[in-house]
Amino acid sequence: MPIPIIVQGVTEGLTSIPYAWDIIKLVPWALLLAALKYYFRGAQNTSERVMHSKVVMVTGGTSGIGASVVHGLASRGAQVILLTQHSANDIFLTEYIDDLRAATNNQLIYAEQVDLSSLHSIRTFATKWIDNVPPRRLDMVILCGNTNPPPSKKRLTVDGLDEEWMVNYLANFHLLSILSPALRVQPAYRDVRVIFAACSGYIGAKWELGRVGEAAAITAAATESAAGTGAGAGTGKGKKNIGKRTPTPKKKKQQPISLYGLSKLSLMIFAQSFQKHLNAFKRPDGQQNSTRVIMVDPGFSRTPGFRRWMTGGSLWGLFLYLLTWPVWWLVLKSPQQGAQSILYAAMEGEYGKGEGGWMIKECKEVDVARREVKDEGAGKLLWQFSEKMIEAKETESAVMRAMEKKEREREKQEQEQGKTSGTGTKEQTPGSRRSRKGK
Repeated sequence: MPIPIIVQGVTEGLTSIPYAWDIIKLVPWALLLAALKYYFRGAQNTSERVMHSKVVMVTGGTSGIGASVVHGLASRGAQVILLTQHSANDIFLTEYIDDLRAATNNQLIYAEQVDLSSLHSIRTFATKWIDNVPPRRLDMVILCGNTNPPPSKKRLTVDGLDEEWMVNYLANFHLLSILSPALRVQPAYRDVRVIFAACSGYIGAKWELGRVGEAAAITAAATESAAGTGAGAGTGKGKKNIGKRTPTPKKKKQQPISLYGLSKLSLMIFAQSFQKHLNAFKRPDGQQNSTRVIMVDPGFSRTPGFRRWMTGGSLWGLFLYLLTWPVWWLVLKSPQQGAQSILYAAMEGEYGKGEGGWMIKECKEVDVARREVKDEGAGKLLWQFSEKMIEAKETESAVMRAMEKKEREREKQEQEQGKTSGTGTKEQTPGSRRSRKGK
């Protein structure tokens, strides 16, 4: 078909071909669009590694970039353990794993229930993992769990912490702090890697740990204001001056603080500190540490989290996002393209040796953009701050669980006593037929 048209254009001229000039005018724009799309897709992973028998633990592996990473590793034969907030028998999670097993022809894909917004849930899973005898094999930990809700959707976790701070940073600190013995005990010949999914948002973040408590307080105040639990909402029962109620001054609504950039900066500082923590451990066999920490910036991608942040969690925001979708399709990566740098960090051979603590972007090693990342003083300060915060919040959580347990036991005893007292003669209800007959 194209050959006769070309021949006709050469012999009879382009004017003999319908819409020929219009098509020629559009060709440069199409080539420009293709060039821009090729540029913005980023680098592609060209490294390969035998992943059979490798045990990989992944957070955030059910959507976005994490799901693409899981698919890439599972298709290469790795045993994948998904840490997800859903229970193992959740119907959606079960179908997701079944589809993933069928697509990758890999049956070694499992899920463990771990809620990254709960310190107790993380400790329950991690302690169960390290208590195993003999120690479980663990070749890789990939931390893709991430949240960036719109300002109107900020909320606190069950421990009273800002959701962004908890999920993006503190959950990773808590998980790896408990799993560190399981990483240190791996044989020296084994190539163990811990991969942190970073973000360019850390570059402009302010290094102020005091903002964490401030953000939690403001988020709590905003939540109470939205729920209508503030003062001046009395019922007015039995009040004579119900129409003359003194108006209470309205408090200025405080805007929730975003800790996204600070949480990502803290995550990278912790990554460097954790590598030093692993390197400082003296193995009983005298061998060197076999675990390397790698930080990866996957770039900006069209993930569900990005769409949620862009739309603001509203229908109008979703409508505007759909209108501007061609722009985002052009300048942003797909989740599969965003996963390339993480897959490169997982499979490139040169990262199986050395001191660790590398930064990867666009499938190549780069230097960090903030001096705090490699600052030992900042690392120690952050480590101590995180340990104290976890200790305080876990103590509060333990007290609350003990009180709730006592309350459930008390209610259970009251129910049992009620059932026991109800086995005797039934008290007759006034006005019943039986009571009228007895009169």
